Amino acid sequence: MQNSDPIKRVVQSDSETTADNRRDFIKKTLAGSALLTFGGILPGFTPKSYARILGANEKVKVGMMGVNSRGLALASNYALQPNCEVISISDVDSRAAEKCIATVNDIQKSKPANTPDFRKALENKEMDALVIAAPDHWHAPAAILASKAGKHVYLEKPCSHNPNEGEMLVAVAKKYKNVIQMGNQRRSWPNVAAAIKEVHGGTIGRPYFVKGWYTNNRASIGIGKEVAVPAWLDFELWQGPAPRRPYKDNIVHYNWHWLWNWGTGEALNNGTHMLDLMRWGLQVDYPTRVTSAGGRYRYKDDWEAPDTQVINLEFDNNTAMTWEGRSCNGRTIEGSSVGVIFYGDTGSLQIGEGNTYKVYDLENKLVKEVKNDFVIDPRNKMNPSQGLDALHIQNFFEGIKNGTALNAEIVGGHKSTLLAQLGNIAIRTGETLNIDPSNGHIKNSKEADKLWKREYAKGWEPTV
Repeated sequence: MQNSDPIKRVVQSDSETTADNRRDFIKKTLAGSALLTFGGILPGFTPKSYARILGANEKVKVGMMGVNSRGLALASNYALQPNCEVISISDVDSRAAEKCIATVNDIQKSKPANTPDFRKALENKEMDALVIAAPDHWHAPAAILASKAGKHVYLEKPCSHNPNEGEMLVAVAKKYKNVIQMGNQRRSWPNVAAAIKEVHGGTIGRPYFVKGWYTNNRASIGIGKEVAVPAWLDFELWQGPAPRRPYKDNIVHYNWHWLWNWGTGEALNNGTHMLDLMRWGLQVDYPTRVTSAGGRYRYKDDWEAPDTQVINLEFDNNTAMTWEGRSCNGRTIEGSSVGVIFYGDTGSLQIGEGNTYKVYDLENKLVKEVKNDFVIDPRNKMNPSQGLDALHIQNFFEGIKNGTALNAEIVGGHKSTLLAQLGNIAIRTGETLNIDPSNGHIKNSKEADKLWKREYAKGWEPTV
C-alpha cells in the first residue's frame, strides 16, 4: 500500500530508533496517510486540516488514566504525536505509573506529573483532554467526571459497563458539548473504511447478514485467595464506583475482565470492535431481537463471564448479525483470529485481522484483495497497531481543534457497545430479548431490566 512504509518502520523498528526519530516517522506518516483512503482523504479530513494539525504550535495537552498495559501503549502513542504533550499520569499502581512516566519522558523529553488520583489531575486548567484506559467499571464514571471538569475525552472501548451508563455518556456529551472519542480505532483505518464504503456502495449487492468473531487461547485464572493488598496498589481507588469486593491475588491487573463486578467479558473486551464494524456496514442502530448462548466451559475457576459465546442480533431492515467469541481455543476462522464477513446477494466481503479486506463472488471466487503493509498483532493486548491508531488519535485532535466530525463519536460508540451488552444480558438471563428498535431498550423483562443498570458504592454514583 502506497505511503504506508513510515508506519511500518515505526512499529517494526521501535527498539532500534530514538524517540525523536519515532516522532518524526509518525509525523511523516500522518502527512502521507491523508492520501491512503478512498477519495484520497480520510473521512472528515482535508489536506489543509492535516497541515493545520501538523504545523500547529499549540499542542493538545492530555492526561492519562490507567497506564499498566493498554494505557501504557496509548500514553506512548500520544507522546509520539508531534502536536501533543502528555502532562499527567494517573494510576492506582505506583509501579505502572513510574514506568509510564519514564517511557513518556524518554519519548517527548518532558516529564509528566505523577498524579495517582485522576480527579486531582482534572483540576489542572492546562489539561485539554483525559485519555481513559482504566478497567471497564471506571470508563463511564471517569468520562463523566472529566466532561464536567471541562475536558475532552478519549475513551477506550467499551464506553460503559452497562447500558444505562452509555446513555448517560450520550447525555453528558450533549450537555457539556465536549469531544468524546471512543477507542474503536478501526473506524480510522484507511482500508477498513474503504471496505465499508464498498459494502455501502453495492460491491456485494445488498448486505443482509454479517458474521464477526474473536479467538484466543487464554489460560485459567485459577481460584483466587484473599490476601493483603500490595503496597503498590490503591485498591480502594481501583474499585472506585464498583461495589466493594475483597482483594484476591488473581484480579489485578487483567483478570477483572472476566468478573462481572468490574469487567464485561470477551463480548465487550474484543467483541465491541467487530460489532461496531458490523453495525457500521449494515447501517443499523438498535436491534429488534437478541439471543445468546455459551458459557464458561474450558476451566473451573473464578472466571464468571462466558469463555465461549455466540450473540445473534436481528434488525428491522431485514438484516442480521452474529458474533462468536472463543477465549480459550485459538483455532482461527477464515484464517484470521479476528474479523468480519459481510454476505450480500451478489457476493461477500471479509475484513481481516488488520487493515485488509477481500471480496468474493457468489461462487466463492476471490475477485479483489486489498493488502496491508502495517504490522498488526490482534492478540497483543497492549499495542496491536500503534501506527494505525495514530490516525484515530489525530481525528480526536481534529475534533478538539477544528470541530471535525469524529470517526467514533460517543453516540455511535454507545450503540455498538450496547449490542454486546444486550448479548451479555441475554446469556445471563437465559432469555430471548425483544428490543425497541427506536432506542435499544428491552421490552417486557423484569430480569433483563435488572442488568440495564448497576449498583454503585455509596458516594460514587455517577450523575449527568
